[in-house]
Amino acid sequence: MFMRFSSLLTILFLTQSLPSGRAESGQWPQFRGPNASGVAAIDARPPLKISPSEGVIWKIEVPWSPSSPSVSGDRIFLTTFSDGELQTRCHSTTDGKLLWTHGLKPKQLELFHKSDGSPAASTPATDGKHVVSYFGSFGLICYDVQGNELWRHPLPVALSGGSFGTGTSPIIAGNRVLLNRDQDQNSSLLAVDSETGKTIWETPRPDAIGSFGTPVIWKNGDVEEVVLAGSLRIKGYDLKTGKERWLVNGITGFVCPTPVVGDGLLYFAGWAPGKADAPWPTWEGFLAKFDKNHDGVIALDEFDDKERDFMRAMDRNRDGKVAKDDWDVLLAATAKSENVMVAVKPGGEGDITDTHVAWKFNRGLPYVPSPLYYDGRVYLVKDGGMMSSFNAKTGEPFYVQQRLDAIGSYYASPIAADGRIYVASLPGKLTVIKAGGDKPEILHQADFGERIFATPAPVGDRLYVRTAGHLWAFGK
Repeated sequence: MFMRFSSLLTILFLTQSLPSGRAESGQWPQFRGPNASGVAAIDARPPLKISPSEGVIWKIEVPWSPSSPSVSGDRIFLTTFSDGELQTRCHSTTDGKLLWTHGLKPKQLELFHKSDGSPAASTPATDGKHVVSYFGSFGLICYDVQGNELWRHPLPVALSGGSFGTGTSPIIAGNRVLLNRDQDQNSSLLAVDSETGKTIWETPRPDAIGSFGTPVIWKNGDVEEVVLAGSLRIKGYDLKTGKERWLVNGITGFVCPTPVVGDGLLYFAGWAPGKADAPWPTWEGFLAKFDKNHDGVIALDEFDDKERDFMRAMDRNRDGKVAKDDWDVLLAATAKSENVMVAVKPGGEGDITDTHVAWKFNRGLPYVPSPLYYDGRVYLVKDGGMMSSFNAKTGEPFYVQQRLDAIGSYYASPIAADGRIYVASLPGKLTVIKAGGDKPEILHQADFGERIFATPAPVGDRLYVRTAGHLWAFGK
């Protein structure tokens, strides 16, 4: 009888503590806010006109990292890599003052992209009590909001897809911390206890490599699930046990975006080079361009410094060179992949590719930014500064690949607040668009003059923006 009552309490606690699609007032608890939705609280009123000279409440210098700010009450949490340390930092929302910082010095740093990556790329997650950071070179570490260390969960150094460096972020759902550990080998989905850091379950994902997205929570029928997009497929797992429940085949093979939930459906959109819109060259053509010593293989040091961090992804056996067998593996994986946006219906088990896909679309797809569901629409932003908008239920496009007059790559994901959508380009241009309409109506644009990797955080009447060297607070 006690066991049944205890289990019932656990289920009730998990259900009541699961993240919803909108932020609570004063909260932006993880990457892209509640359940990675990108949607602010319904009473949030962040400013419209923001720039280095407009609406600035405070501005502070912070060490470079592509991770995004998370917010709980009067505290902002960041991760950084500074002075050889993997750091978790806490700043005051009042004036940006550094309240505490704690660092780790790993025995070994994971390989990472020198200009676009960092060993501190993961956004911390908080539930107002715990602050959990993940570093691919160390594992998980948890503090309370005052900065007292609560527990550690060390993990082997991550072997990220293509050696770009870790990109995923942890989430907190009830008493579970959930982490995507997709790597070049030994991939898994991990759940640990938020109070102790002890493993609750770990589910192997042997067919998943090269994914950088964050898990989300979805109610599929009567079961709360953890959903994670990985190489070629999306999968749903039982939140309580970690058991795989369903999969959808036929997505991109190199996954950066995170799924999003809305209108009872689950949405994913992703693009990667290699298909018709960006085909790979022939092996002979690739050799002719990069094989400087003409020995039939391409050592990584034959690429220049800028190219090398990208080309490492082709060295599948990690022997320091790209050979014909590496190339064949790459082409085989590409042949199975599809650059696509897909909407998934709940209620399925097993392979639901042919039974529970509500609709698909294959234009306007993002490489890194996650899709945004907001007020019955799905929005996408792709490299080059092009935006698309779709009816969330039917997939009917309202507009596709409309230019925002902000060219360049996009790493930050779009967010929504107060009837507006905020998007930031990698070169540092922030654009505010009116939600809805048959084309993107630009309300405001500003150039920060610094690269923007991090997704902004709208909280109350504030908007927090992290640029390459600064953290900004905007408001009235």
